[in-house]
Amino acid sequence: MEKSIKSAEAPGDEIQAKQRFDGKVLKTTLQGGLIDIGSKLPAFIHISQIVKDNDPKASVNSIGEVLKVGQEVSVWVKRVKKDRIELTMKEPLVLEWREIKPDMVVKGKIIRLETFGAFVEIGAERPGLVHISELAHSYVRTPGEIVREGDEIEVKVLEVNRRKKQIKLSMKALQELPAEPEVKVPKKGGKRGKAKDKQEKVTEVVIPDPTAMEIAMRQAMDRAQHDEAEVSSANTRSKHSKDVASEQNDILERTLKNKVS
Repeated sequence: MEKSIKSAEAPGDEIQAKQRFDGKVLKTTLQGGLIDIGSKLPAFIHISQIVKDNDPKASVNSIGEVLKVGQEVSVWVKRVKKDRIELTMKEPLVLEWREIKPDMVVKGKIIRLETFGAFVEIGAERPGLVHISELAHSYVRTPGEIVREGDEIEVKVLEVNRRKKQIKLSMKALQELPAEPEVKVPKKGGKRGKAKDKQEKVTEVVIPDPTAMEIAMRQAMDRAQHDEAEVSSANTRSKHSKDVASEQNDILERTLKNKVS
């Protein structure tokens, strides 16, 4: 992930850190080598910045093992000073820790998927992590539902922890929020309301007030029923009295007969 490739004719005042040049070895010393990159300032590479056999971790015991006068080499600008340009054969990071800031948007590539999220190579010392909750606004069961290894994506930096070497990223922060579902509110006085009102009106029974003649007739009927009940009650009491008297006479006669005999 190179930042840029410049020609060897770039003037010294335009040279910036991380720029790549194809240069030629002019001179070697015990500490390093002088490289011609076409700049106004001398460009020097220290022995600690020399790469052997394309292996940045391989140790270099002497300059002669790697650099020869007249040899063409590919180098990057490590630092630009007033009196010289410091070079390196180790490809610099696209993003240094000091350059990574929250809310910045970067491009990267998915390099590994885990159950908890996806690791993204953004050109920093460590890959960043997009947590599963930051892949999309909707619910995500596994990261594989949204991304695959090798996918090139755009992410937003949420948090940077230089001490722990952690970079938290988000995909959903760059996505539009889903539209909220419409909630339909039933209208008042609709067809159902009218039908219900109509049904209630049909079931209502209106009882008219009685007329004066009807009131008189009801009173007369009530008196007749009362008189009839009184007569029936009197007849019942009279019959009961007769039955009691007859029974007393029978008892008296039986008593007298027994005494005589």
